[in-house]
Amino acid sequence: MKSIDVCLSPELMHLYDVKDRTVVVVDILRATSCMVTAFAHGVESITPFSDLTACQSMKSKGYITSGERDGKKVDGFDRGNSPFEYMGEDIKEKKIAFTTTNGTQAIEKALGAKKIVIGSFLNLSSVVKYLLFGENSVLIICAGWKGKVNLEDTLFAGAIMEKLRNHIEADCDAPLIAQHLYNLAKDDMMKFLSNSSHVKRLNRLGIQKDIEFCLTPDQYSIVPVLDGTGKLTIK
Repeated sequence: MKSIDVCLSPELMHLYDVKDRTVVVVDILRATSCMVTAFAHGVESITPFSDLTACQSMKSKGYITSGERDGKKVDGFDRGNSPFEYMGEDIKEKKIAFTTTNGTQAIEKALGAKKIVIGSFLNLSSVVKYLLFGENSVLIICAGWKGKVNLEDTLFAGAIMEKLRNHIEADCDAPLIAQHLYNLAKDDMMKFLSNSSHVKRLNRLGIQKDIEFCLTPDQYSIVPVLDGTGKLTIK
């Protein structure tokens, strides 16, 4: 039987061997939610960057530059980190260069995995199906916040574990912790997360509607996958 593990922070990635695994990178609030939304609205590709300057340089190559630092849009970038910025007709068939405080850093830490896919509550069931029918064991990397564990990414990992519980074995206690938290939270995730650090941080930016949207399951039926050139596309 395939197995599943959860890395609760990218700072723990040195503990994991990913070469034979499918890695799911998740940054619920808000990087991976933005990526999924962009693909659902017709973006051709997204190239993730951990380095802000490298991302910014892609503007001269015709890319839409997108991202944030500390939750705020980067000066001079075309888009920030709200999923509602990725729903317009003007992004169809465009290429995006994307950098964020946590999500794109986590993608970089996952390099070397057999496959890297992007997860969010917005495409939860599609990710579950992808993992269920895939041949590889699974590692979910929670982007967290600047190396620290956060609650919303852990809940997503728990949702994956809960939905695959009859088909996959937990490698250690981290998937079980995440599953337990998800089962406590699933009936009202907004309320469960109301005192979480990142929700409080984002609420100070006045983006309540972003948070609510990012916690809404199964809005889209797509799974972004990182290809051999370092671009995310839909397979």
